[in-house]
Amino acid sequence: MRWLSSFLLLVLLGVAQALSSSGRKLLVVLEEAAEKERFGGFFGDLEARGFHLTFESPKSTSLSLLKHGERAYDHLLLLPAKSKGLGPALTANQLLEFMKKEGNILLTLSGDHATPTAVQSLLLELDIHLPSDRTSLVVDHFNYDGESAKDKHDVLLVPYPKASRPDVKNYFSGEGVIAVPRAVGQTLGNESPLLAPILRAPSTAYSYNPKDEADIVEDPFAVGEQLNLVSTLQAHNSARLTILGSAEMLQDAWFEAMASLNGKAVKTANRDFVAKVSEWAFKETGVLRVGKMVHYLNEGTGKKSNSSAALPQNNPKIYRIKNDVSFQVPISEYSHTHWTPFTPPPSDSVQLEFSMLSPFHRLPLSPLSQTANSTLYGVSFKTPDQHGIFNFRINYRRPFLTNVEVKEQVTVRHFAHDEWPRSWQISGAWVWIAGIWVTVAGWVGFVAIWLYSSPAVGAAKKTQ
Repeated sequence: MRWLSSFLLLVLLGVAQALSSSGRKLLVVLEEAAEKERFGGFFGDLEARGFHLTFESPKSTSLSLLKHGERAYDHLLLLPAKSKGLGPALTANQLLEFMKKEGNILLTLSGDHATPTAVQSLLLELDIHLPSDRTSLVVDHFNYDGESAKDKHDVLLVPYPKASRPDVKNYFSGEGVIAVPRAVGQTLGNESPLLAPILRAPSTAYSYNPKDEADIVEDPFAVGEQLNLVSTLQAHNSARLTILGSAEMLQDAWFEAMASLNGKAVKTANRDFVAKVSEWAFKETGVLRVGKMVHYLNEGTGKKSNSSAALPQNNPKIYRIKNDVSFQVPISEYSHTHWTPFTPPPSDSVQLEFSMLSPFHRLPLSPLSQTANSTLYGVSFKTPDQHGIFNFRINYRRPFLTNVEVKEQVTVRHFAHDEWPRSWQISGAWVWIAGIWVTVAGWVGFVAIWLYSSPAVGAAKKTQ
């Protein structure tokens, strides 16, 4: 029975591990243990989703993000600290190394505490900018809670974000309003495709320093939708950094709390929104997986096969120019606890590149069939009239989805000497073939006439 109990324990551990596609070990950095009670609902939701939480102080001597060159935790939740320094284990370089090991970070800010130097250095390295004065926060004189921010207008009530592009999947949609208390606004660099906003400030919001006693803000850090309340960065290795401008959004006091917007009572949807943000940040959503790529010769038919059982087990390494080739690949998307079939937005598609130095073909993949956990995509095409080393390559990069970059190398050869079509099979050559045979026939006729013709015989005159 001991082996049976061990087996069941392993199964349960496997189920818990599967709740996040990249692991369940979550480090929570919290400066004061008394603050833990304020986030009890959020921590309880994380544990209910299968995460194993470890609480550490930023000044702890035993704190280390890396161990033996590998990450010691799968995810990091960094809550605001009162001190300007976070200790030697949480420097900007250590946080970057953690992300290079595919660790995910949920970073929270607060207008009540100055942003630590390590955090500012990390964000500046990633082209994410914060106000130069560390006590600035976002205010809005139109979209604020009339109960808790009647005078300061620093508790914003923002509707759920909508998809900004039709080719981007929205994992953060919902109903209701989100309370964003005393948030630190961020601006994103325009040059990096790795950055994406989740929640923008309303058009009437601006960044303001409460210590500034002036009635008019002459040169604000940013205004309106330039300010991001929740921002993301997904690195080339698909490691995720999520910046939450207001740590108070995670507190129990704002989970399904009652607020007042323009004199009307509204119920905040912070719990639902924060759950969606943390699910994405810790790779419970928006994770893609590509199965085995299969390509095969179509034997000149040029038709696609809908049955993967009929495909060869081993992909050929050599094709010939102008061959009819079929390509198929299964793609899955991780959703909370399991893998599901992946379907891109209607205005988007996954593309196959058949490339050497540059793509000779860039073809959209069409869905052929679907299983319980994947969608089989495929396309048929003709290899180009160019021999060399080619790649079957899929390079799919979209906001809020992990990057997909896979390729397989094949050789495309030219025609062998016995594979060229004979001249009589080419209709365009019939005129020249006919000309050759006419010339031969004419020459044979001339020779025959010359051989069988004799000169005229006349009387010979002898002269003396």
